[in-house]
Amino acid sequence: MNHDLKHESAPNKAPAAQVPGAWMWGLLFLEKWGYVTVGLSFLVVGMVSFANAWYAFWVTVQSGVLKSAVVLTNDLLFVLILLELFRTVINFLRSQVITLEPFLYIGVIAGMRRILTSGSDLTDMHLVSTEVFQRYLWDVGLNVVIVIVLVLAIFLYRSRIESKKLET
Repeated sequence: MNHDLKHESAPNKAPAAQVPGAWMWGLLFLEKWGYVTVGLSFLVVGMVSFANAWYAFWVTVQSGVLKSAVVLTNDLLFVLILLELFRTVINFLRSQVITLEPFLYIGVIAGMRRILTSGSDLTDMHLVSTEVFQRYLWDVGLNVVIVIVLVLAIFLYRSRIESKKLET
């Protein structure tokens, strides 16, 4: 079973159901430029978020280095997610194949982001109720499990790719 999503036209349809060649070319052209604009949007939003993250860090660092550093780390991980999405679009434009691996990385990064932010949110509270602490533990525990499962999935995916390379 192939886990890559190939982007191809439907095979062997009856001639009456097919889109005329000029229309198909136009639709494929628009699709390509749709991917280009989405990819550029990810890149621009990532660059703006990067600049904003550092600006916010420098503005707030005097009030507390630890909190500012955690917020900066969270923002930079968000930028990393956007760059992974950008790279996925670039790879699709090159190969016309969407692979699973970048989305697994994005899931790991998002899970780690959530673990960091929930921990930093808890440090701001001086008195934490038992209910809030229990929710925090469940949230962190679930995100740790998700990260472990995604890392295992990356390992299995890569080992499958490597075994296919050795077979050929």
